[in-house]
Amino acid sequence: MRRTTHICALILSTAFLTLLYSQRSDPWRDPSPHTIQLVTVDKDVRLEVLDWGGSGRPVILLAGGGNTAHVFDEFAPKLAANYHVYGITRRGFGASTYAPLEDGADRLGEDVLAVIRALKISRPVLVGHSIAGAELSSVATLHPDSVAGVIYLEAAYPYAFDNGQGPLMKEFLEIQGPQPPTPSQSDLKSFSALQKWDAQVYGFPLPESEFHQTWDSTSDGRPEKPRDFPGSQSFTAIMMSTKKYARIPVPALAIFAIPHVQEAWMIKTTDAAVRKDADAYFAKLNALAEKQAKAFEDGVPGAHVVRLRSMHYVYVSNESDVLREMRAFLDNLK
Repeated sequence: MRRTTHICALILSTAFLTLLYSQRSDPWRDPSPHTIQLVTVDKDVRLEVLDWGGSGRPVILLAGGGNTAHVFDEFAPKLAANYHVYGITRRGFGASTYAPLEDGADRLGEDVLAVIRALKISRPVLVGHSIAGAELSSVATLHPDSVAGVIYLEAAYPYAFDNGQGPLMKEFLEIQGPQPPTPSQSDLKSFSALQKWDAQVYGFPLPESEFHQTWDSTSDGRPEKPRDFPGSQSFTAIMMSTKKYARIPVPALAIFAIPHVQEAWMIKTTDAAVRKDADAYFAKLNALAEKQAKAFEDGVPGAHVVRLRSMHYVYVSNESDVLREMRAFLDNLK
């Protein structure tokens, strides 16, 4: 459940912006076929909502920590053939504005519910990656009639389900693996170069649009450094919260990366110490993940739990498997 995060914002005068773009013959445009709107969900908080269209049951995608809804720019269109697909960027990330949280995951869940109500989306299925599992469980627990089901993509960890039978979140946080490399200047010559470097390091490609959202850029449009998002401060509080979600009263699909596949840079390294640390980290992670999967399986009646040999970004590393499992789940809902 670790990954370097990334982002992009450019503040220029109108005159300089005009000059900049007059000198660039090919300004980058997000190629994903979505519309974008900002929806007010709280005082001073407007969330970016992407709509990929489609017909059929509504599906709402929620990104993991440090990501925006654009992380689904290549995954979502493959669902839109059968479902109406939306994505929400949580408060304090990307284009969404921020106000401090008073009640952690439940407030983030209320943000999602506010979007559902504002757009008049009828009983969608919520799909969340990683920390978004907390939002799924909050909505499912407090407002079960508002959703038709929930799908956890490597997201059903103790912050999302804890009935006292699985490992503690503290146990996950206590295991630490080796730190990944950082990009060189040549890797930062363009956003496409950064995307290529990132894919080589981690073993799977994220959409280039996500890097434009998650990295600051230089005046000539090159990636400079990961953006510092105000929403990041909420994650530790959510993971260590004393509030537990011990009951999921709606249909649920939970996909776990068991066993976790090591990141590409770990597999390729010739540093024996790094290899040893990586092997130890993933051995502990897989043991805890299996214990959590079993607790979810036993503690959520009717839930479908899937184990895939995959990476944490399971919907990217194992896209076809995830799409198959999601479609089967969605098509069998009442």
